[in-house]
Order: sequence, then C-alpha cells, then structure tokens
Amino acid sequence: MITAFFILSIVLLLHTYLLYPLIMYILFKIKGSKSRNTSQSPEAVSILMSVYNEEKVIAEKLDSIINSDYPINKLEILIGSDGSSDKTDNIILKYNNKYPQIKFERFGGRNGKPSIIEKLKKGAINDILIITDANVFFEKNTIKELVKHFNDPKIGLVDSRMTNTGSKKEGISIQEKGYINMEGNLKYFEGELFNCLIGPFGGCYAIRKSLLPNVPKTFRVDDFFICMHVLESGYFSICERKAIVHEDVSNIIGEEFRRKSRIATGNIQNFIYYKHLLISLNKAYVWCYISHKVIRWLGPILLISMFLSNLLILQTNILFKLILLGQCVFYTCALFDQILKNYGIHSVLLRYTTHFVAMNAALFMGIIEYLKGVKTNVWEPTKRYQ
Repeated sequence: MITAFFILSIVLLLHTYLLYPLIMYILFKIKGSKSRNTSQSPEAVSILMSVYNEEKVIAEKLDSIINSDYPINKLEILIGSDGSSDKTDNIILKYNNKYPQIKFERFGGRNGKPSIIEKLKKGAINDILIITDANVFFEKNTIKELVKHFNDPKIGLVDSRMTNTGSKKEGISIQEKGYINMEGNLKYFEGELFNCLIGPFGGCYAIRKSLLPNVPKTFRVDDFFICMHVLESGYFSICERKAIVHEDVSNIIGEEFRRKSRIATGNIQNFIYYKHLLISLNKAYVWCYISHKVIRWLGPILLISMFLSNLLILQTNILFKLILLGQCVFYTCALFDQILKNYGIHSVLLRYTTHFVAMNAALFMGIIEYLKGVKTNVWEPTKRYQ
C-alpha cells in the first residue's frame, strides 16, 4: 500500500509537470491551429477595470487603450476605483475630462475586484467586454485581436497572451517568467486542440457580457470561476496569441508567495464549487482540467506523500534509496540557493529549485487558508516594478 502511494505520487507529479505539457505539444504539432471564423469589422466593446492605488501605472494603461488601432468611437471604458487613497482618482478624472469614452466611478471602502466588475457590468452598454488590470498594458492591435473571435457564436471567452518585463537575476522574476510562458503555451494548446482553455490570465481577457457571472462574494480567484462558467454554459474558451499584453513580472519571493497562496485558496474554492463538472463536462475538458489544474493544486500533498512514503520503503530497493537521495539533493539546492543569495550570489539554475519549492509551499498554505475559512475576496495587489 505504501509503495502504491509512492508510485502514484511520482506518476501524478510527472504527469502534470512533464507528460501533460509534452502530450499537448505533440498533439498540437500534429493537428496545428484551428481555422476560425473571425470578424474584420470592429465590434463595439466595453472595457472594465477595477483599480486600487494605481497612480504609478494608470496613465500608461489608459494611453495604451486610447492609442490602440481600435476605433475610439467603438470603445467604452468603465473604471471603478475601489477605495483608492493615492492620486489614482485624480489622474483618471483628467482623462475623463478629455475622453468622453471614459466613465469613472468611485466606490467607498474596499469591495474587491469581482464586486467592482459586477457593478461596472451593469452599466456596460456593449455585448463584448474586456476585463483588464491597470498594470497590464495593451499593444496597438490587442483589442482587435481579442474581439475578432466573437464573430463565432460559440466563442465565449478569449484570453490574451501575457508577456513579462522587468526580469532580474537577483529575485525570482526569471523563473516566474519561464513558468508563465510555459502556462501560456499550455493554455493556447488547450484552446486550439479542444476549445477549452482552462483559466485565463486575469490581467486581460474578453468575454460575452451575457456569460459574465456574479462571482461569489468570498471567492479569491474570479477569472477561473468565470472561465469554468463559460465552459459549463456550452461555449468555448481560447487564447489569441496575437493579442499581446505586457506586465511587470514579480521579483520578490515573499510577494509572489503571498500572491500564489491567495490564488491557491481561490483554486480550492473553485474546485469545490465546480466539482460537478468532473462528471458533466465532456471527456476532453475533464482531462485538461484534471491534468493541468487539479493535480497541480494537489502538488504539495503529493510531494509530502512522495517523501514520507519513500522513507518508509527505503530499505526494500536500492532504487528507492536513489530517489530519496535525489529528493534530498533537490531540496538542499533550494536551501543552498538562499544561503548564496544572502552573499549576493545568484544562480539562475538553483533559483528554479527555490521557485518550485516556494510555489508548492504557497499552494499548501492556500489549502490551509481555505480550511480555516475565507471571509473576504479583498487583497492587497502584488508589488511590482521592484
């Protein structure tokens, strides 16, 4: 029984991190991109944005929208300030006076992004929405590339392609950028192969207004909840690689740990809420969902199970001794990386071990937070431009 737990833990970890991405890559190379029915004429679009103390980035964000190649008369920009206490509101008001397309509303206290988006949705006049964050900047053609797919009535959600800036070897930004790139490719493959991108990057995606649900008040990951609602409703979710957006990548391990812990808590909330989809969705969707998300969310538990069961069966086979040695070396590398960091020495390769360990520790902390009970979906934004 213990050996079975050990083997199962290894197989599941290898599947979610290595085999599943490899299988998707091979299938994509065999089948290629889908030929989709896209629109050439611009649709009217409502851009929804919840902001909180974004004085460093809000002007650049609005410029990236206004200066895009999308007709300004086809845009409606709805911005809700979630109790901002810096100069964010004043900056937006200056743009509001110049551009009638911008509609601005202040909200008292802290409500959380899902609540602000829900309020803004009620005032949106267009059927296609783009939900985006203040620190995620558009390229000239981002809006056009996102919106063109809604000519197909089966398309419910279109994700953007996130690219990261500000990588530094001193922190974890290089490793986080590599992980995000891998995730972006995997989501693109899922959309092209099965029309079921599993969870968009929350910083920028387009969705039909009729499909945007009200997110439960205490849920901490709204974009995943919304995407699963789209799939449950019988619509497709895909990624458009030409819809490029830019975001500064997090570099401080403590900030990234806090962010991933919050996301992990939200993931467990979503898993429990949508547990029925493991039965009701089609088999391809379920396979992607379990392989890409569910197993990875269980990663810290699988790592603990793998290590402890390995200890218990250590004497039965020399192979088990070698695997335990490999685990110990891996975790020692992460510890050694932190020691070297204190002396100003930064190894990109060693930092990958630190990133993996920290990511799974954050997932574990997120599970603990869920079990303790979640009372609010309000959180402090991740510090960037570090």
